[in-house]
Amino acid sequence: MFLDIAKKRFSCRSYLDKPVEKEKIRTIIEAARIAPSANNKQPWFFYVISEDKNLLSKVHQTYHREWFNDAPVVIVAFADKENAWIRGSDGKNHSDIDVAIAIDHMTLAAADLGLATCWICNFYVEKVKALFNLSKNFEPIALIPVAYCKTKTDINRFDKKRKKTEQIAKFL
Repeated sequence: MFLDIAKKRFSCRSYLDKPVEKEKIRTIIEAARIAPSANNKQPWFFYVISEDKNLLSKVHQTYHREWFNDAPVVIVAFADKENAWIRGSDGKNHSDIDVAIAIDHMTLAAADLGLATCWICNFYVEKVKALFNLSKNFEPIALIPVAYCKTKTDINRFDKKRKKTEQIAKFL
């Protein structure tokens, strides 16, 4: 059931020193590929870093938390600002929203595969830009470490940390 998968997903900050199978990573990227986007523009690009250990080390240096250094795979998500749908009424560029949807698909797919992720937005953007030779219209949106979790998770934590339905929705 979808809600069971959604409840499995959490922001993991403790990873096992265990490689992640390439087929699982390909499944995660496939989940991003099929994600919906405004006007089906698909304004995203993902670097999957795991094999190039030198580059992986440099990516680890773009976020200031020690636990991030243990991630054996990091997916760097970029928004293609130039090729996104733009709302006519106010000029809102939807690339960041579309990339967020794709990232959500990836994190849920990872959870379904028994993997852990963390959605990192508080990274050194300029350092990430310097690592990848992309045009200026590509904006780094998030870093997604992918790994096996070191700690046992508690699916019931959502009851303790989530707002009640009445606090987030009004049924009219």
